[in-house]
Amino acid sequence: MKKVKSYLSLILLTMCTLVLTACGKEQNKRIIRISHNQAQDHPTNIGLLAFEEFIESKLGDKYDVQIFPNELLGSQVNTVELTQTGAIDFAVASNAILESFDNIYQIFNLPYLFDSPEHYHTVMDNKELIEPIFTATEKSGFEAVTWLDAGTRNFYTVKRPIKTPADLKGLKIRVQQSASNIRMMELFGGAATPMGFGEVYTALQQNVIDGAENNELALTSNKHGEVAKFYSYDMHQMVPDILIGNLKFLNGLSPEERKIFNEGFVLISKVQREAWEDSVKKAKIYAENDMNVEFIYPEVALFKEKVLPLHQEVLNKTPKLKPIYEKIQNIGKQMKEEVK
Repeated sequence: MKKVKSYLSLILLTMCTLVLTACGKEQNKRIIRISHNQAQDHPTNIGLLAFEEFIESKLGDKYDVQIFPNELLGSQVNTVELTQTGAIDFAVASNAILESFDNIYQIFNLPYLFDSPEHYHTVMDNKELIEPIFTATEKSGFEAVTWLDAGTRNFYTVKRPIKTPADLKGLKIRVQQSASNIRMMELFGGAATPMGFGEVYTALQQNVIDGAENNELALTSNKHGEVAKFYSYDMHQMVPDILIGNLKFLNGLSPEERKIFNEGFVLISKVQREAWEDSVKKAKIYAENDMNVEFIYPEVALFKEKVLPLHQEVLNKTPKLKPIYEKIQNIGKQMKEEVK
């Protein structure tokens, strides 16, 4: 089945490439292809539409930006590979996928790395701290150009609510495909089941898995709330999605063009984050009232206690993460002192 899906994705991409190349020749413009796996009403797509409008308002005589949502060009894994080769120019990738290209991205998968959303946003906006991470994949042919808010990751389940870590025992929980996420679930006491995001709905529906972990929009935008009726705010992770760009394309831009693109990347993050807050509020109301999802607020400290050992495990295994980790913790301490 996976081979068939990959083959169909390849056919679709080839067809899109032929059509778009023909259009590009007629318009004498360079087509810029951006792929992501979210719906058209998702904040990610809203941010990318703002980027499209901005770039075309500044460089519309030369570039035609085209956005492909809903995994139209393939799964995230496929589109990251296509961005590597330059078959497409940009793709939104999960942090877990990027971890397989450079383990520096493990830092963001650490559970309870951030004290609050404000701490998370402050760290991600710290250019001095983030830029070395974003450029770490240059050897793989791409680099990160901006980050997208993906909120707080929490558990949601089909048959029983998660009120304490003990409730996870024996449950098969979908996690993102990374070693640190698998280990996190082991410490929680659940059975980690890595799989692509596009497979989760069917897996929940067919009881292949008992639950998953993600933000509130997964319930509504991706319809997981039709199957999973319990959503528990254990708040175990705040992990950004990352927009990556093909390095050859980026390096081929003139200094003036790159400046405009960089302004566009900042705009994506700004618009996406503004849309995120509103979308989460609406998603929660819809999930509760129309999908009959029950929202649960467990004692977070119980969950945090279970997985904090993972911090030291990862730092011991990957020493280059230690200075980044310490800077993130120091930012959190400073923020707490400012509030006092």
